[in-house]
Amino acid sequence: MIRIILLLSPIFVTLFWAIALIGNKKEHSTPRLFLSLFMLFPLICLLAHFSYFAPLPDIYPYLDLPYQYAGSLILPVYYIYFRLLTVEDKFSFKAHARYLAVPTFLASLYCIGAVLTPGNEYRTWLYNEHAFPNSPYIQFLSTMRTILRIQFLLLGLLTVIGNHLLIRKYRDRAEQFYSDINDGKYNNAKMLNYSILIIAGAAFIAVALGRRLLMSKDTIIYIVWSITTVMMYIIGYMGFKQKPINPTFESQATDKRQNLLEAMPDGAPKNILNKILAEFNEKKIHLNSQLNITDLAQAIGTNRTYISSVINQQYNQNFCTFVNTYRIRELERVLLENPDYSNEMLAEYCGFGSVISLRRAVSAKTGLSMNEWKKRHLSKGEIVS
Repeated sequence: MIRIILLLSPIFVTLFWAIALIGNKKEHSTPRLFLSLFMLFPLICLLAHFSYFAPLPDIYPYLDLPYQYAGSLILPVYYIYFRLLTVEDKFSFKAHARYLAVPTFLASLYCIGAVLTPGNEYRTWLYNEHAFPNSPYIQFLSTMRTILRIQFLLLGLLTVIGNHLLIRKYRDRAEQFYSDINDGKYNNAKMLNYSILIIAGAAFIAVALGRRLLMSKDTIIYIVWSITTVMMYIIGYMGFKQKPINPTFESQATDKRQNLLEAMPDGAPKNILNKILAEFNEKKIHLNSQLNITDLAQAIGTNRTYISSVINQQYNQNFCTFVNTYRIRELERVLLENPDYSNEMLAEYCGFGSVISLRRAVSAKTGLSMNEWKKRHLSKGEIVS
């Protein structure tokens, strides 16, 4: 009974997130919706594993071919998910086919071989890889299975390395699906990468041990499937936490933004700018540490694309830089009036989400560390940024 429960656990978790990530349309983001699609790939693999280890020998042969496709594509699809978090704003087959082509081709070769193999040989071989050693069909399938396993290992390494490089270069964009201003450690994006690394590692160990050994070793199944359940939950939860927009992900080119402003009615950009300034100068909207561009759009009755375009055209800044400019002005004032305030208190009073956000904003604005900036600002008693 415990074996069956553990085999089913990651299936339920993955299915839950596949549905939950679609969720409320107001919470949709491109990466979040794509992650919902991604969940279908491990779901197919997990269903195949369940039918094999349950065991359900009459069902597994029908799942083996979908499993080969899903298993081959799961890592490339996860890498595409990271690209949507960092450098791209939508999925397209034209742009992303290169990541899927080789895995699809190899899985197709395996499936063609399986279809051509006599049914009795194929079904027997699935549960006994040493059966029919002289059959050319089984020899081909055995070769392709080995190739697919090697491919999985290589794709695992490439995916983790590729994701790491994306985080390293574009970490602000990835992290700001979780926080409105840079938080510095990028733990959310890193956790997503570590999770797939752990899953891929556990899966590879299971493949290396072989299905025949796993079939009779409940302890190994308990460990591998427990790890998979926890990691799939973490991946789904991290996707669920994502905000519907990324306030610093600028996907519009400068000329497109300029064309957008030119297409607006006369006086509209100036009117939007005046409303933006009123929210910041009079209502101090920047003191809300959870502020995002959608909140501002709702407050002034326009859309976030217009706000982004106006701010960029007028100040050559993105939304987050613009917000931080106001928060640093508030920081300058509060520090002069309360020089004994701790960094935690300054972050709270000035609208920063954390001390890390405060330090990064000061460093980006002035090029100084927080302590250096405080000393210089207090010694001069005036704005130095």
